[in-house]
Amino acid sequence: MRNYYWSLRNLILFGGLALIAMVTCREIASIARENTKNVDGILMTGRDEVSELKKRLQALEKKAKIQHPAVKFLPEGKRKRILVTGGAGFVGSHLVDKLMIQGHEVIVVDNFFTGRKRNVEHWLTHENFELIHHDVVEPLYIEVDQIYHLACPASPPHYMFNPIKTIKTSSIGTLNMLGLAKRVDGRLLLASTSEIYGDPEEHPQNENYWGHVNPIGPRACYDEGKRVAETMCYAYKKQEGVDVRVARIFNTYGPRMHMEDGRVVSNFILQALQNLDITIYGDGKQTRSFQYVDDLVDGLIGLMNSDITSPVNVGNPDEHTIEEFATIIKDMVGPTSSKIVHHPATEDDPQRRKPDIEKAFKGFGWRPKMPLKEGLTKTIEYFRAELAQEENNSPNIFLPDGYSNDL
Repeated sequence: MRNYYWSLRNLILFGGLALIAMVTCREIASIARENTKNVDGILMTGRDEVSELKKRLQALEKKAKIQHPAVKFLPEGKRKRILVTGGAGFVGSHLVDKLMIQGHEVIVVDNFFTGRKRNVEHWLTHENFELIHHDVVEPLYIEVDQIYHLACPASPPHYMFNPIKTIKTSSIGTLNMLGLAKRVDGRLLLASTSEIYGDPEEHPQNENYWGHVNPIGPRACYDEGKRVAETMCYAYKKQEGVDVRVARIFNTYGPRMHMEDGRVVSNFILQALQNLDITIYGDGKQTRSFQYVDDLVDGLIGLMNSDITSPVNVGNPDEHTIEEFATIIKDMVGPTSSKIVHHPATEDDPQRRKPDIEKAFKGFGWRPKMPLKEGLTKTIEYFRAELAQEENNSPNIFLPDGYSNDL
């Protein structure tokens, strides 16, 4: 009997254990199935998150990538390595745009006295572009094929601010660039000025006119600085065989002019936009001939690549009185309460200025193309945007044609 109960107890015990094992197996299987679903869900979620992260990363990379203007590809035999001193300034930056778009390698040297990085920042990551913070009064040792020597403050407020520095830039700076051109057997173009004619006694001015300059007046640091720079160019040409070009640049205007430029175009436009009196120094009968910056750039490149080694005028012979010009700008700006007022004339202010450009036209087919009012419209809109920078909390950046800012 006892054996019977013992067997029954064992049977119940083993049956219970079997039942527990069966239930446990079912639970384990159920848990496993549930975990499998969870793992699949986690994996799916992880894949979705990775995909989303990839999309965000791609968007950030696209946003961070600078979109350059379209640049022509030039093979090694045609691509030049070109130095532009003062290349972050008003004229220099437009010249850099044109040379880059043509496919050349461009090195900009600037001390940023009047130049601004934002004038060339759209080229900063391009493989053909290099920016060097450097003052040309110090020697520079690089390898180049051509040198456009534009470095020098060109507006009266800027070159009168530190006349000794202005003289050093025109003399020592030009000496250093001529030394570089000699060393690398390169060609140098000097950006000279119509100011070397002073207050001319001949009209219009051609390249054979020697000028009428006050050597000790307030403008002399610039006028005489450029005259000695021309002298140095031809001394290096005669004595050392350096290949030189000299451009005598007349009044130029356009986008990227400095707000504190102090010359006629920028002064009149800014005054009219801000409803301030438009100030004319003198009786307003003195004349100027204004060229748009794109025309000047074409003239500089044309001269550099021509065979003309003597000085060449680069300007627009379309002559206007200062008073006429003030009226034109006031009318183009639109509704303004500005009045044209006259102040005493400044010392040594030239009374007439008009270039004879026959030499440039015959030598390399150059003549200005931009109509005055079309160029002024572009310049007025630029200065309007300059004045709105603080309100927009964004810098005003003028970009060359062909630039894409779509991200």
